[in-house]
Amino acid sequence: MPRNLICIALLLLTTAASPAPRYRVVEVARGLEVPWSIVFAPDGRVLFTERPGRLRVMVKGVLQPQPLQTFRDVSSHSEEGLMGLALHPDFAKNHLLYVSYATSRGGEMSVEVIRFRETGLSLMEPKTIVAGLPAAQYHAGCRLRFGPDRKLYITTGDATSREIAQQMTSLGGKILRVNDDGTIPADNPFPKSPIWTLGNRNPQGIDWDPVSGLLFETEHGPSGFDGPGGGDEVNIIERGRNYGWPLVHHRQSRAGFVSPLLEYTPAVAPASGIFWHNDFWFGCLRGEHVHHVVLDAKDRRRVVSEENLFTTYGRIREVAAAPDGSLWFSTSNRDGRGDRRDGDDRIYRVTP
Repeated sequence: MPRNLICIALLLLTTAASPAPRYRVVEVARGLEVPWSIVFAPDGRVLFTERPGRLRVMVKGVLQPQPLQTFRDVSSHSEEGLMGLALHPDFAKNHLLYVSYATSRGGEMSVEVIRFRETGLSLMEPKTIVAGLPAAQYHAGCRLRFGPDRKLYITTGDATSREIAQQMTSLGGKILRVNDDGTIPADNPFPKSPIWTLGNRNPQGIDWDPVSGLLFETEHGPSGFDGPGGGDEVNIIERGRNYGWPLVHHRQSRAGFVSPLLEYTPAVAPASGIFWHNDFWFGCLRGEHVHHVVLDAKDRRRVVSEENLFTTYGRIREVAAAPDGSLWFSTSNRDGRGDRRDGDDRIYRVTP
């Protein structure tokens, strides 16, 4: 066979053997500053928080130039700031929206969870749902998510005071569960307490498996000053359980404490968590990728496989599942620890 025909044949074989891209990634917003939490309104709008204190809105795929709300009292010096965002399960009717942010009053920093009524133009009728959550520039939490039981779940960090994660007198280092008005559900595990679980160092991702109903959580492990580096976790969160921090971490185990489903050393810094197409996904800051966890179809406590995806975008914080079946994720390259690129930070939309 002539040499040129051999080259063509080899090229055709190589092309045929190359796998087609599994996902299509499209940029939907840019020029942002540490987008932290993304939610999808029933009317098609996309709302998201920027850590310095801005609540932004996209309408028909277009980012609106002015924030829906700017929170002037937000403290945003390091990891803390305007963080969690959640819509009431009946948002289409009542327009109730929940935010969490760090603030400093009288020299004391705390995280507040506040409910507003959203008008389309602004936020009205503020109501404090939980006040005075322990906070610091590091380990401030704070993810908000309504569960299938219509209760509001709130993740809190240990505010760099690791001992409070085991103290029932403190709401730091916990996952909390409250009614939509901030009152304490009668069926919480500890009487008259919003505490759902304890011993959580700095959880920032929670979501419910649509197959089993189990609550999955991502959690940052020690950073060196409070324990050996690494030890990031994926946990299955269950009522009243103790997840060990700081008494056990990494792959340690002890009676009375729940061991993680997955543990990561070196650290990947998991900053979110969502179920998409029945698999668990979370953004990784230090790991600079979106992590994809496949669970056994019958035993949802067993991991079948894992993979790193979308590894060229830098630090990844939020992942969110949209009503149209797409997956959205945000970069966090302007958070002081990443390599900022022209156009950062950004939000991307992923379709299979």
